[in-house]
Amino acid sequence: METTIIKIGNSKGLRLSKTILEKYNIQDKIELILEEEQIILKPITKPRQNWEKEFKKMNEKGDDQLMIDDVFEDENLEEWN
Repeated sequence: METTIIKIGNSKGLRLSKTILEKYNIQDKIELILEEEQIILKPITKPRQNWEKEFKKMNEKGDDQLMIDDVFEDENLEEWN
């Protein structure tokens, strides 16, 4: 894809289309990676983004059950006192 560099004040910038912004979930910031003969623009993702919404959906489906017991039958809880 070819695009034009535009003047922004004393600097220049790159305009990204709405389609690209949405497809790659680009919000306010990107990571700029400089490699041999190329510049890579990479979306910055936030770890655990949308987890709250996904956990709510899991709960609604009843898919949020423990996979293993949180206390084992042979566990001695007295040693933690």
